[in-house]
Amino acid sequence: MRVKVALLTCVAMLAFAGNSLLARMAMGTTSIDAASFTAIRIASGALTLLAILGFRRERPGRLRDGWLPAAMLFTYAAAYSFAYRHMDTGAGALVLFAAVQLLMISWGIARGERTSWIGLLVACAGLVVFLAPGASAPPLGAAALMALAGFAWGAFSLSGRPGGNPLAGTALSFLLAVPLTVVLMLLRHRSLHLDPTGVVYALVSGVLTSGIGYVIWYWVRVRLSAISASSVQLSVPVISAVMGVLALGEQISARSAVSALFVLGGIGAVLLTARRR
Repeated sequence: MRVKVALLTCVAMLAFAGNSLLARMAMGTTSIDAASFTAIRIASGALTLLAILGFRRERPGRLRDGWLPAAMLFTYAAAYSFAYRHMDTGAGALVLFAAVQLLMISWGIARGERTSWIGLLVACAGLVVFLAPGASAPPLGAAALMALAGFAWGAFSLSGRPGGNPLAGTALSFLLAVPLTVVLMLLRHRSLHLDPTGVVYALVSGVLTSGIGYVIWYWVRVRLSAISASSVQLSVPVISAVMGVLALGEQISARSAVSALFVLGGIGAVLLTARRR
């Protein structure tokens, strides 16, 4: 079981990094607007998950359990897209994962979890060094949106219930988030713009790295302590940077490579020492 959890955790982190890459490419290289990208991403994710549920002859989770996770999912996806219109990748990732860390670690400590503070500090220090070269001061409004996205993602991750059906729960969250994206598009109707390449990025993000990726994360999350689930996400900016090198030809300095080792080493220490109450 530990090997399975570890492997699926790696897959989930790759999906998260893929989302970052796709959003960066869509917001930075195409003319699609953030509201349309968010709506297509969530709607395609919902359809994918409903199709899988239909194939397995299962139903989405209970309606009364899905509204809060759906609101958190929508808030994360919308704030994330709008923030990346006005922030560089390094600054955005730093604000996002700092917010996730703050929420999930605070929740874990409040519930009596314990871990290696040295490992956590090493991982955080490595992440700061890794992002520092591109982390210029972002606009206050964009930084606030990205922090909101981080808090919302942390809350969505914590909403997973042990023993629950991750596929049904995630499908319900996506389904209930669709009406919220419709409202968003109505509010932003004057600035909507669909770009063919941007639509493709949004579809890939919705179907693969969001829909299927979040099901995997939902399953993994309830088998990790809150601190472990929080800390392992520190690897996403590192993985995203590697993807940027492979897909966009970006460069990674020796300093960045060394800091990445500190991030991954710190995560390993946190995962090995995290304990539930």
